[in-house]
Amino acid sequence: MLAIRTRRRKAVALATAVVLAGLAAPSLTATPATATSATATTAATTATASDYDSTYYKDAVGKTGDSLKSSLHTIISDQTKLSYSAVWDALKVTDQDPADSGNVILLYSGISRSKSLNGGDTGDWNREHVWAKSHGDFGTSTGPGTDIHHLRPEDVRVNSVRGNKDFDNGGSGFTDSGGSLTDSDSFEPRDAVKGDVARMIFYMAVRYEGGDGWADLEVNGSVDNGSSPYIGKLDVLKQWNDEDPPDAFEQRRNQVIYDDYQHNRNPFVDHPEWVEAIW
Repeated sequence: MLAIRTRRRKAVALATAVVLAGLAAPSLTATPATATSATATTAATTATASDYDSTYYKDAVGKTGDSLKSSLHTIISDQTKLSYSAVWDALKVTDQDPADSGNVILLYSGISRSKSLNGGDTGDWNREHVWAKSHGDFGTSTGPGTDIHHLRPEDVRVNSVRGNKDFDNGGSGFTDSGGSLTDSDSFEPRDAVKGDVARMIFYMAVRYEGGDGWADLEVNGSVDNGSSPYIGKLDVLKQWNDEDPPDAFEQRRNQVIYDDYQHNRNPFVDHPEWVEAIW
């Protein structure tokens, strides 16, 4: 397995470099950057998709429904697990501001903030569990609680506003919202990351199926799931996946996690159409 993985990483090294180069450009303050060169980004995406379909995803390509979900679960469950403390340093790399290497981009607010301001005080950023950890009661133990495919930097106060709410459209703005909205039972991320949020949720629903000591996480149509191992709303998340396709920032993040940390991928960043194929 190690030899196969090493060859696979070498095969995509050039494509990864192209994605990173495409992220270098214009000034960014409150929103994640998109690629500065559409041509470079398209070339990199095409190259990596083709390579991974014949290697990493070879047992999933051509399948649909439960068969596709099962195959992807097997593929992405082969991963290196991080400790919760190691997540701090990982997020400083995966979510680095393309315009300022000393900063990270905060998920819901879109603010660029110093990497050194991580912690639990006002003005700090902390580790947001996009799949709220109370939905399945997995906490911060190694496993779903430390899986950086759904852990993102966020302002402490904004993180508190989101809490453990399900995702849905509607609500009102709040301080440092960046365009995100909330009401009594749901949270709507800003437009630029709606698809990112959806794909992280779908990743968790495929990766954690209840067979490794953790709860079977599933997406449903509700916004009142509480501590049950469910998150909604399914139709809204599918809509967000369609309307906000993966951009260069999200693709780079997926690649860095694969190359340097967990060595598994979010298949819905590589193939967003697989959401509809399963759900």
